[in-house]
Amino acid sequence: MIQDHIVRGITKDGFVKAMAISSTNLVERARRIHKTTPTATAALGRVLTAASMMGNLQKVDNGALTLQVKGGGPLGTILATSDATGNVRGYVHNPSITLLEKYAGKLDVGAAVGKDGMLTVIRDLQMKEPYIGSVALVSGEIADDVTAYFAQSEQTPTACALGVLVDTDQSVKVAGGYLIQLLPGTPDEVIDKLEAGIQKAGAVTPMLDEGLSPEEILRRVLADFETEFLETTPVEYRCYCSRERVAQTLITIGKKDLQELVEENKPIRVECQFCDNVYEFSPQELQTLLLTL
Repeated sequence: MIQDHIVRGITKDGFVKAMAISSTNLVERARRIHKTTPTATAALGRVLTAASMMGNLQKVDNGALTLQVKGGGPLGTILATSDATGNVRGYVHNPSITLLEKYAGKLDVGAAVGKDGMLTVIRDLQMKEPYIGSVALVSGEIADDVTAYFAQSEQTPTACALGVLVDTDQSVKVAGGYLIQLLPGTPDEVIDKLEAGIQKAGAVTPMLDEGLSPEEILRRVLADFETEFLETTPVEYRCYCSRERVAQTLITIGKKDLQELVEENKPIRVECQFCDNVYEFSPQELQTLLLTL
């Protein structure tokens, strides 16, 4: 299977920067971890795909980006965190919701997410305080909401397209998307040409299903431009949990609560919310953690 990756490019006129991603494997990995039903798979997959591209845009090598969507729909909170490369992890609060369709074969992600809520982006740029930007949801379809975020919070005109196609066996057939942004001072004729190209290329899911690579998708959308491709970056579903990190989290619950766990004299199991790792701590190990407080 072809590895998930992001391609980045810029038009020769210097006005349009673009990136596209194939995220089929990482979305499938998330589906298996969280045992999501098709509508949840599509919603979580879109958020993971968007977060991967937005994380890859970070200008700080060890920075991180969190994309959180709370729309008031049956899915509850959807959250994805990306490193500065674009490796992501995430979860959806209610992964087992029943199938929601606009019509036969078309999942209704917007209804599952809801649009009575906010999209929040937290950028950790390794400074004292993270940057936090929030916008009201436009449709709950995620791509529209990401577009609105860039326009309102970062004043960057953006076109975002996201697609997740779930197969008949509920696995992820294809997933991916693109982000196209205009640089300051872009003339109206360039904007018109870009909008026409997006319209002509159509929805991103059929292009993914056709087997187009991220580079080929951008070539189709930017058919009327000369585009220079700058870099290709492999990405994956990657969780950074470890036994040491979980131990640190247990310490943060405080002396009183940790003492109660020790007195129960039973092992405890801590499951990572992002992946399928489970960490077990014996009463003796909990006692050792207590001694550090």
